[in-house]
Amino acid sequence: MASSPAPPAAPPKPTWDPRDPVRPLLRPTIRIRLTLLYGGMFLIAGILLLSIIYLLTAQALHSGNDLPFKIVSGQVNPTTSWCDLPSQGTGEQFNRAVAQCFAHQREVALDDLLRRSLFALLGLSIIAFAFGYAMAGRVLSPLGRITRTARQVAGSDLSRRIELDGPDDELKELSDTFDEMLDRLERAFSAQQRFVANASHELRTPLAINRTLLEVHLSDPGAPVELQQLGKTLLSTNERSEQLVEGLLLLARSDNQIVERKPVDLAEVATRAVDQTRAEADAKGVTIRGERAPAVVQGNGVLLERIALNLVQNAVRYNVPEDGWVEVRTETEPGQAVLVVSNTGPVVPAYEIDNLFEPFRRLRQERTGSDKGVGLGLSIARSVARAHGGRIIAEPREGGGLVMRVTLPV
Repeated sequence: MASSPAPPAAPPKPTWDPRDPVRPLLRPTIRIRLTLLYGGMFLIAGILLLSIIYLLTAQALHSGNDLPFKIVSGQVNPTTSWCDLPSQGTGEQFNRAVAQCFAHQREVALDDLLRRSLFALLGLSIIAFAFGYAMAGRVLSPLGRITRTARQVAGSDLSRRIELDGPDDELKELSDTFDEMLDRLERAFSAQQRFVANASHELRTPLAINRTLLEVHLSDPGAPVELQQLGKTLLSTNERSEQLVEGLLLLARSDNQIVERKPVDLAEVATRAVDQTRAEADAKGVTIRGERAPAVVQGNGVLLERIALNLVQNAVRYNVPEDGWVEVRTETEPGQAVLVVSNTGPVVPAYEIDNLFEPFRRLRQERTGSDKGVGLGLSIARSVARAHGGRIIAEPREGGGLVMRVTLPV
């Protein structure tokens, strides 16, 4: 039996996080590489040209080492300190001394030529690297535009388009292909959201009718006890179905980036969520505490309140039977506002943290029923945080429980 081919190796991961606004200063971008290529080619060409000029000049200066004259006799008075000419002597001594003076003068001229040429090469290299950097930026500007649009689309803003102008080259073709892909994605996401919204709307009506009928039958004092018990069970099941439909609808709506933003104080949002959960916490013997400092962000107050409410409700419901507590804090950090919800509770393995954010997933449970919720709370919280340009991180707390940290840009 033939063995199956090995799966392809995963591509290497970048050394920097694309979502991190603080990136390495000298990360290997295409612009830097093109700049080094342009500047390096100019530098190599300049060194070769300088070497050729130096060799040709040296050859020209040394081609006629013999003096064009010969001293027979006379008296010479030297005018420089480096030319050691005898004041008196034979003609042969004068000829040797003059030849040495000319050779020294040629060496001085070559050294001066080399020094001036190196300074000129250094200056031109700086200009070449700057020019190469500018030209690389001009050539790669369409790629920068594509990258900015892709980053905006990554924030779930599928309405953005590149619409690149210019010659019909490879970059224009890449831009048009990217725009076409965005059109298809937007149509697919819009169709999905319309389907979820329509399905949720269609499911609301029969569920509301069922709830009304059950409440009417339960209000009848002459109804048998078995029928009342059955009605309460059906009413509880109907209520859970309504919560599931509302959660699906909210999850579909929160996947888009928030367009209309208003100032929202996370401290006020968290306080409102705590007030709504206070009765349930008192019934379970869970204490809610924590200081909530003002932390104003730009976003949708209703959706942000849903984040806080879901986190606080989960912290209360998944807690210890006795002496449990929930700590709700808000604070500001450079460039972002933070909401932290910590709680006592069962020990959560680190490898199960990511599963908690999947729809209908609970700790040590799959898609089974539960009286603690419909399994969409954390999924909704993550979608809302992403729609606001933030993120939510869960960490196991030492001793049991979780620490949920929501960061939103200010």
